[in-house]
Amino acid sequence: MAEQEQLWRPRHNPWLIAVAVMAATFMEVLDTSVANVALPHIAGNLSATTEEATWVLTSYLVSNAIILPITGWLGNYFGRKRLLVICIFLFTLASMLCGTAASLGFLIFARVFQGAGGGAMLPISQAVLLESFPPARRGAAMAVFAMGVVVAPILGPTLGGWITDNYSWRWIFYINLPVGLFAMGMAQGLVEDPPYIKRNRAARIDFVGFSLLAVWLATLQVILDKGQQKDWFESRWICWLTAISTVSMITFIVREFIAGHPIVDLRILGNRNFTIGLMLMTLVGGVLYGTTAALPIFLQTLMGYPALQSGYALSPRGIGAFITTFIIGRLVGRVRNRWLMSIGFSLLAISSFWLGRINMEMGMPSVVWPSVLNGVAISFIFVPLTTATMGHLRQEQMGNATGLFNLMRNLGGSVGIAFVTTMLERGAQAHQSLMVSHLTAYDPAFVQRLAATKAAVAAQNGAVAAVTQAYSLIYDKLIQQAKLWAFVDNFRLFGAICLTCIPLIFLFKKVKRGGPKVAAH
Repeated sequence: MAEQEQLWRPRHNPWLIAVAVMAATFMEVLDTSVANVALPHIAGNLSATTEEATWVLTSYLVSNAIILPITGWLGNYFGRKRLLVICIFLFTLASMLCGTAASLGFLIFARVFQGAGGGAMLPISQAVLLESFPPARRGAAMAVFAMGVVVAPILGPTLGGWITDNYSWRWIFYINLPVGLFAMGMAQGLVEDPPYIKRNRAARIDFVGFSLLAVWLATLQVILDKGQQKDWFESRWICWLTAISTVSMITFIVREFIAGHPIVDLRILGNRNFTIGLMLMTLVGGVLYGTTAALPIFLQTLMGYPALQSGYALSPRGIGAFITTFIIGRLVGRVRNRWLMSIGFSLLAISSFWLGRINMEMGMPSVVWPSVLNGVAISFIFVPLTTATMGHLRQEQMGNATGLFNLMRNLGGSVGIAFVTTMLERGAQAHQSLMVSHLTAYDPAFVQRLAATKAAVAAQNGAVAAVTQAYSLIYDKLIQQAKLWAFVDNFRLFGAICLTCIPLIFLFKKVKRGGPKVAAH
């Protein structure tokens, strides 16, 4: 039986299966970011505040995070193919309900179901791709998968802004309907369950473990999303949620190690490659989503770009990732994964330090070229990292492994976004307090600038009003510079994080081209 499972191959062409699952993957990943720029329009149309409208994003992320790690169990219980078709159907139906929502409450309700359907869709698609291709060609399969996972979040804000400006925010959900129907038909006709999946459908559900997991991830996501707005631990309810999340996490981990039928098999963390890969993917998620969050804020708040134009500035990153992924798919298996990842993390560090040289006088190319390099770097990282992480796992472990892998990418992204929003605000305050000490009569540069500003203002508004207006203009400039330095600090810190990842790469065991043997049950 072990030999039969090792030699199992799908009846249909793996590339047709890749088209089926990638249509679903691209649709799901796109929806994690496409609604961001439409929040003001959604809030105005549904008579809600912008802060209330952020629950449109949070509700999706919470339900998505809860489903991700239990995808392996769900795939074994229902069957991989059946679960994928159900998820696509649920996601497509929820998208239609989101588009027809007449109130914010109903929209949030529909987004919860959309996130639940999308949560299992991504790891199931990744597992199907890994199992459909022979081990020697998994690098090419992961290159295809990377296009959806890396490019879609970058295109999301641009596409969402264009649709919202030219049509209506409701169409950012309606566009999922034809894609979902196509993906569902393709999955039904092409995807099939491996023999080891069919033998595991009788597994019992661990209701206690699932409840602990749901509480832990739901509270953690709310803390990360709302922490800065509520001044973190100065808020009593943030403190309570943190305590509940911590206790739930510890209890969940203990429960899953002692349970006879754990809903998430954490014993897989005993695989060195998988554990190192999880750590690196968490950091990559933080840098990727953190940069994606920081750049539009910088372009809109300091440079005065409209939302759509700031989205255009990020689009070249998707182009760089898309083109490079084709090349990396051919290199994986021929060049050691650790060298490809080392190049990727080095390029990612360079692009981050490059963005750390931003100033108020720069033009669009100063953002575009680092973004292109950033996209190239992500392609060098994502494909070999996934291949190395999964390279020593048995096929029947893929469902559980891909669920945890994608969960940590999303959690890393949530932490990265929360980190950016917090550090930008607090960094600006710190730089402002340092810079304001130079606004004294004893600082020659300030005295000279004040005199020049008063002279320029006096020529238009008179000498009486010139003093007050000159001080105001200089202070506004100081606040602007303080905010700029906060962005610089963030980008430089991301570069430093990328450099610290490089030593971890050399802890990976080599993945043989023939792939691991599949053990018998």
